[in-house]
Amino acid sequence: MGLEWPPGRPGGRSLGLGRRLGRMACSSMTSPSAHDPESQEESETGRLEAFSDGVLAVIITIMALELRAPAAGSFTGLSARLPALLIYILSFTFIGMYWNNHHHLLRAARRVTGGVMWANLHLLFWLSLIPVLTAWIGEHYRQPAPAATYGLVCLGAAVAYGILTRTIIRADGGDSPVAAAMGRDVKGRASLVLYAAATGLAFVSPFISYSLFAAVAVLWFVPDRRLSRR
Repeated sequence: MGLEWPPGRPGGRSLGLGRRLGRMACSSMTSPSAHDPESQEESETGRLEAFSDGVLAVIITIMALELRAPAAGSFTGLSARLPALLIYILSFTFIGMYWNNHHHLLRAARRVTGGVMWANLHLLFWLSLIPVLTAWIGEHYRQPAPAATYGLVCLGAAVAYGILTRTIIRADGGDSPVAAAMGRDVKGRASLVLYAAATGLAFVSPFISYSLFAAVAVLWFVPDRRLSRR
């Protein structure tokens, strides 16, 4: 004699298991995490950060591909390419400090609006000009025009970063972590002054401009602790 479980209901075990699986699937689809606004905001900022990281990686790759090996197999040949190598190091540091601080800025942001996306693209536009200017200075480092143009682009990138920061604050509110962290933004204002001075002083001596560029790089080499603590 065969046994049925439950009695009188053939296949009852499989039907009960199917109902339980169905309830589990429905509960997972309607779980709070699926519609959690906080997780959605983190996803938006994560996508924007991933896009920006890709652009910055391409910028660094282009700069590396522009490097040329010394014409001769001696230290004399290397010294001839030394100015190009030094400006590459400066530009690499420049892109690296923006990547680092941009990472902390977006991690502290709460929302990504259309204005934030356009402000981010504005920043990436100025940074995308760095490879061609790096190659130009490498070939004509004694001339004022390449140094002045480099300073102008650095100034534009600094202004764009400030616009991005203020746009995020407008989107998140005056009580947001970014607003609380930035305060008077002394480092940002000092960078603007140094870049503007470097642009003008390039016509006095390009080497003064290079010194000011290096000073800003040192100023921002350590990531902005105001945001990293958030």
